[in-house]
Amino acid sequence: MRVFLLTSFVELSLFPTVYSLFPNNEIPFPDCTQPPLSQNGICDTSLSTEARAAALVAELTLDEKAANLVNNAPGVERLGLPPYEWWNEALHGLAGVSPGQGINSTFTQGNVAFNSSTQFPSPIVLGAAFDDQLVHDIATAVSTEARAFSNHLKAGLDYWAPNINPYRDPRWGRGQETPGEDPYHVAQYAYNYVVGLQGGVGPAKPKVVSTCKHFAGYDIEDSNGVVRGSYSAIISTQDLAEYYLPSFRSCFRDAKAGAVMCSYNAVNGHPSCANSYMLETVLRDHWGWNSSAHWVTGDCGAVDGVFNQHHVGQSDAQGVALALNNGTDLDCGTAYSSYIASAVQSNYTTEAQLDQALGRLYGSLIVLGYFDPPEGQDYRTLGASDVNTPATQKLAYTALVEGITLLKNDDNILPIRPTGQTVLFVGPWANNASVSMFGNYNGVAPYKTIPVPTANSSSYNWKVTYLQGLQYVLSNDTSQFAAAVSAAQEADVVVYIGGIDEQVEAEAHDRTSIDWPGAQLDLIQQLAAVKPVVVVQVGGGQIDDSSLLQNSNVKGLLWMGYPGQEFGPGLIDILSGVAAPAGRLPVTQYPADYINQVPMTDQSLRPSSSNPGRTYRWYNGSVIPFGTGLHYTEFNVTWATGGSGKETYDTADFNDVEDPKDLAEFDTFQVNVENIGSTVSDYVALLFVKSTDSGPQPYPLKTLVAYARAHNVQPGTTTTLDLKVNVGQIARNDANGNLVLYPGTYTLQVDLENVGGPTAEFQVQGAEVVLDQFPQP
Repeated sequence: MRVFLLTSFVELSLFPTVYSLFPNNEIPFPDCTQPPLSQNGICDTSLSTEARAAALVAELTLDEKAANLVNNAPGVERLGLPPYEWWNEALHGLAGVSPGQGINSTFTQGNVAFNSSTQFPSPIVLGAAFDDQLVHDIATAVSTEARAFSNHLKAGLDYWAPNINPYRDPRWGRGQETPGEDPYHVAQYAYNYVVGLQGGVGPAKPKVVSTCKHFAGYDIEDSNGVVRGSYSAIISTQDLAEYYLPSFRSCFRDAKAGAVMCSYNAVNGHPSCANSYMLETVLRDHWGWNSSAHWVTGDCGAVDGVFNQHHVGQSDAQGVALALNNGTDLDCGTAYSSYIASAVQSNYTTEAQLDQALGRLYGSLIVLGYFDPPEGQDYRTLGASDVNTPATQKLAYTALVEGITLLKNDDNILPIRPTGQTVLFVGPWANNASVSMFGNYNGVAPYKTIPVPTANSSSYNWKVTYLQGLQYVLSNDTSQFAAAVSAAQEADVVVYIGGIDEQVEAEAHDRTSIDWPGAQLDLIQQLAAVKPVVVVQVGGGQIDDSSLLQNSNVKGLLWMGYPGQEFGPGLIDILSGVAAPAGRLPVTQYPADYINQVPMTDQSLRPSSSNPGRTYRWYNGSVIPFGTGLHYTEFNVTWATGGSGKETYDTADFNDVEDPKDLAEFDTFQVNVENIGSTVSDYVALLFVKSTDSGPQPYPLKTLVAYARAHNVQPGTTTTLDLKVNVGQIARNDANGNLVLYPGTYTLQVDLENVGGPTAEFQVQGAEVVLDQFPQP
């Protein structure tokens, strides 16, 4: 049951402030029925996209070109070209979509205000669900709401999402914006999110444009004095190809996203927004992302940072010229509008470079139908009735329930059955209605739901009591502890809801500790001394749960990320057994001391004398391993008949497959998932492969090669899951980044080793086959 808290609509995310350009805070469509714009070829639908864009660009003066190469483009009044805002956000729901006001704009249609949109859980929660269809459905819902806002002049058509940098280090403040640490998993997320947003794989008429970010090697905010704007990530070609780039390859080569954001940092000394190797050689040439309607934006301030933070070039004019010449088409900021004209006059760049960039930008708007009449455009019919629908609210709930992950359940403390038990809720997140529940880049939700009011609903049949215990996650104030412990003595079970929030992890704010902050552990231990405790950890990043795992009276442990608008019903339904958890940790939980063993600035994945290794592929000292997730029921997972594949595969079979060779099917494995317990539940099958004799040393401990989610497996029934493995997942990258299928002995493992899932061994025989010849720096 939902107990709604109406939002106040004053909670803003990161919005551009450009009030003066946009009367009434609206993003108008151009009018191609009236001169002077109607007299320009941009309005001639019989022309090609390139010709239409070129016709408009040809009419612009140098100063007009420079002015319109920024995110809050002023347009050209004398030509009838209206202003346009390129910066819109859609990380997990609309945010920052109306100039100056974001989603707080008050345009109304009938009695429905365009002042809120569905706010889904943070991407790390979607990652824990391991459900590609869910990701696609959410992105589809977000782009539907985006188009509805756009049709009523409250949003643009370009969305700077998803964030697909893999979650390499547990300290990263923006890890919550990603689906996790595994490059294959992040790549699958990227593909499905982009296809959902755009309405297909590189569709001729996109629904909106998806902008994958941040390209590339970006995962540091402010670590021990090292800040993202001036940091140069030193990354080997092998790690670049194997870990940092697969998600972007999936986004651009495979899903054909319409735009990319280059990042604040440099890679190997070259600022990302002035890096021809990354933006031209890898992105456009190697991945074939070369449409005249594909464009690159700098992160906000990154173009300015080429000169002013990375100190490349001798002046601001040289810095912006380097960015433009090396592939950055749009500046989120004012560097281009301030200095690009003088850069042309100083011969640091050419007007033809400006024309190319503007041609790409306007080409993108052309394929979006921006300059065309609304008649005959299906997406132009969307309106208020397509925003905040019962279907999207249900989808937000489903996403949270699928992502909640059970990490400990001693004595089957969970679920807490509705038998009139007294349940005490404690903790800074238990009754917290702050915007923090939405995580980074949130918009305004139509409502909020939180645990305590939801639990008080009669449908759960609990006697609910509540004491905050700690006011916020960083608090060391113990003044409420005695009252909380006293209340616990009167309860049957205690549910502590705490963890971290954006005081601990956020954009521009990396973590300095991965232990439980404040006095939270002390409070949990005191509560557990008198009654059984269930701990719920809110927050994107993991916290060292060692002491909770060791405490025999901390019976239950759940992780749930940042939950979004369905915080209350999603969590309480899991706690009460209305729904069953089946999420899997999409990251490794490291011990607290890990941060003392390797600096964030060590970008290497493989272990060395100064690096214990990163992610589950290279690190074996986890507190809780990647992929962990318990259930309220029991499953018996076995190979289906013939499902374990062949005993031998030949590399020659992959010599002549179509490009891209890495996407060729290696095999599809099948498992039978039998629910031998008494609770209906989902089940996520994770398929890993490992080898100790194929390819270059050192060998990864194991590698995720496929996953699938079975839904609503009824007690006493069996579901069969297909686990399709592409040959690129069996292959490995050599020192030069080339993706190679190596002969050797390989072992398949379903689920984690300690769970006892089925295994199988196979041989790959023949000569090495290069599936992808990676371009060299």
